[in-house]
Amino acid sequence: MSERLADYPADPATVFTGLAQVVYQGTDLSEVYNAICIAATLMVPGCHHASVMVRHGKRYRTVAASDQCARDVDALERKTGEGPCLDAIVEEAPQFEHDLREPQRWHELAREVVRQTPVRAMMGFPFVIEGEKTGALDIFSDTPQGFSAAAIERAVVLAAFATIAATAAVRGEDASALRAGLLSNREIGKAVGMLMALRKVSDDEAFDLLRHVSQDMNVKLAEVARQVVDRRGTLG
Repeated sequence: MSERLADYPADPATVFTGLAQVVYQGTDLSEVYNAICIAATLMVPGCHHASVMVRHGKRYRTVAASDQCARDVDALERKTGEGPCLDAIVEEAPQFEHDLREPQRWHELAREVVRQTPVRAMMGFPFVIEGEKTGALDIFSDTPQGFSAAAIERAVVLAAFATIAATAAVRGEDASALRAGLLSNREIGKAVGMLMALRKVSDDEAFDLLRHVSQDMNVKLAEVARQVVDRRGTLG
């Protein structure tokens, strides 16, 4: 089912439509994860591979990947015990390594990834279901410095979509409830990502900012988020 996403062009709106259709037509969680990985390679500029890694207790495993390369990099993170994808889960915040040839962190991982795979840059975004940290959306590029600001922005939006879609699959929600959640969460996730980057705050702090403004202005949270996105990170 998720392979149908590969037929969609890289336009984000069209990719999200394809992703939503996958979720609407089948609520199996593995299908949702696989569709998200394919969507990442289609809509995030510079993304050549993607995976979803989840945590069960103290153990981590890859539950979906766009290809074997993504699985290999995840395996190297687990082997070395370090990396942006693992830290995204533990620290509950996006993690980046823009050039694995000259890493700022995770030196052992970087050395092995460069030696064994074509990947040269990677990002990890916390992946949450029903309020609990469960994993990360992992995005990889074969190009050093391969992720632009636009790529990070799209990845933030996709991670927000991933959260609401996976949650809906777990709950067994119907299409109408999922559609409403996806549409609102797309803007909320994007606004949270912008506020985190611009104001140097955590995801919880960014969400609280949105929530307080929503309450003070008596405006729906999704509308506040939309205004933040339109104003490029400005509240009020």
